[in-house]
Amino acid sequence: MSRIGKMPIPLPAGVSVSVEKNNVIRVKGPKGDLLQAVDPDISVSVGEAELTLERPTDQKRHRSLHGLYRALLANMVQGVSGGFTRQLELVGVGYRCSNTGQLLELSLGYSHPVMFYIPDEIKLTTRMEKGSNPTIILESSDKQLLGQVAAKIRAFRKPEPYKGKGVRYSDEVIRRKVGKAGGKGAKK
Repeated sequence: MSRIGKMPIPLPAGVSVSVEKNNVIRVKGPKGDLLQAVDPDISVSVGEAELTLERPTDQKRHRSLHGLYRALLANMVQGVSGGFTRQLELVGVGYRCSNTGQLLELSLGYSHPVMFYIPDEIKLTTRMEKGSNPTIILESSDKQLLGQVAAKIRAFRKPEPYKGKGVRYSDEVIRRKVGKAGGKGAKK
């Protein structure tokens, strides 16, 4: 049996789970409401304080779906109860960020500012403090959407390995490269 799939998902107080038609799971909580369609072969049972998933056979396809949907539903339960946060830092001289509602404006060294509209499901805040890098903070109950939007923002100017300039996650470690050896003693 799948080690991840067989673990029950504990339901915190204030979170309700319902199985709707066509095996669609709805998770409601204080931070939001999420839907996830589950493969018809995987059966979902809702207990008093936990959610369990079962598969019909030990086929490779059923084993992989068992673990996948358990992880997705666990993320949904965690998202509607506690939420998820992602922080991005802008590292570079003259790099700035600001927001007007859900519209994010980035100055990343291009000849023009980069404008990006953040979906309404995500709460956006920007911070520009003296002595620290400009920071973008994204909060949401949907982990998948949050990761996708954060990756898209990072793709505007990925961190480069020589000086480390670019948009990076706050917990990301950039592997640095050594520049050219050059200089007077290099040729002999």
